[in-house]
Amino acid sequence: MRIGLDIMGGDYAPEAIVLGAIEAHKVLSSDVRLVLIGDQTKIEAILKEENYDASNFDIVHTTECIGMGEHPAKAFKQKPNSSVAIGFGLLHQNKIDGFASAGNTGAMLVGAMYTVKAIPGIIRPCIGSYVPVDNDKYSLILDVGLNPDCRPDVLYQYAILGKIYASSVMGIESPRVGLINIGSEKEKGNLLVQSTHELMLDSTDFNFVGNVEGNDIFAGDKADVFVCDGFVGNVILKEAEGFYKLIKQRGINDTYFNQFNFENYGGTPVLGINKPVIIGHGISNKTAIKNMVLQTKKVIEADLSTKIKEAFN
Repeated sequence: MRIGLDIMGGDYAPEAIVLGAIEAHKVLSSDVRLVLIGDQTKIEAILKEENYDASNFDIVHTTECIGMGEHPAKAFKQKPNSSVAIGFGLLHQNKIDGFASAGNTGAMLVGAMYTVKAIPGIIRPCIGSYVPVDNDKYSLILDVGLNPDCRPDVLYQYAILGKIYASSVMGIESPRVGLINIGSEKEKGNLLVQSTHELMLDSTDFNFVGNVEGNDIFAGDKADVFVCDGFVGNVILKEAEGFYKLIKQRGINDTYFNQFNFENYGGTPVLGINKPVIIGHGISNKTAIKNMVLQTKKVIEADLSTKIKEAFN
């Protein structure tokens, strides 16, 4: 297995990314090879400073970098030698089995759609995120920001994608799918949610448990997969991050709330494309990068893209 890692992406690149690669290498088995994509001189300098043998990695040199504030589509086209563009090229050519980056999210999504492309039948790919529900247990919420405006058939597909991910990667047997709404009754909500509920009702594609509310998301007793448009999902995700920050500022150390720390899972998968792609938080430190790499490994091992292709064929 070969995992590509964008060394130039992230607020603390390249130092934090290289340090995360070192931490990941220490726990990965010998049959997993990390491919570091970025400025070779900078990569080797950091490895030398850490007294870590550069031969532990494959290094692919790039001369350009897409900044966090750059226009995603323009930058991807105008910088063919950027670490993101080169990474997706390697992924498309099957020279790596998965690609991970904490860089420009928009550029990563553009790269995914331009190179490895969406799986046939998928209307819109999405990104999902873990939601802590108990000690060392998580549910899944999707979409969390890729598509703020959706149609009912798109949300229906999210339910299928979430079911496949929850069962294949998270190990949840027959995951329960809930539709996020402002009430549990089917008559509640806006036109989008009402129409989606009607579409999901009695579906044989997933185990639909009906509408779920905001106070059900962190309880874990009603659903394992929570479906919503990217606008709602992103608000929920950012609110959870805000509460975690407040809790840490107050000096509270709690096992459950510590699971809200994004460093623990490292990255978010792009669901509905032909190859494994993981997007990390821009402020990722070495721990988050290590876990992003391990998350990429899990997605590759689960052969997620093949299972999604089979479901939509």
